[in-house]
Amino acid sequence: MGRYYQPKDSKDAMRYIEKLFNSYKDEPLTQELLTYHQNLIKQIAGNVIPTAEQEGIAERVASAKSMETVMQQWIRAKLMGQPFNGRMHHFRFEANNSKPKFKRRNIKVNGNNNLRSSRH
Repeated sequence: MGRYYQPKDSKDAMRYIEKLFNSYKDEPLTQELLTYHQNLIKQIAGNVIPTAEQEGIAERVASAKSMETVMQQWIRAKLMGQPFNGRMHHFRFEANNSKPKFKRRNIKVNGNNNLRSSRH
């Protein structure tokens, strides 16, 4: 296997870039990270969007463009010293508090390893 990741199609490439972005989005901004991030944006603009257009999937082209926008917003927020409160999910920005949070309490029922989520 080579050093570089070879995506099968535009969606595969987008998933990979999304995973990479979510892995470093909360890191402090360094020149190295900024360069790396801008290279990912170039990959989207130069490779992913044209590939999606060739595949003829308009929805994927729109997703790739929205992904590019989110990544541009990340640069703006980081340069102004603000935290980026969210992540990329399904190629779109998702705020940290947009999903409901469920509290979980395990209740041990006597015996072996039987955990119940709640007693009703």
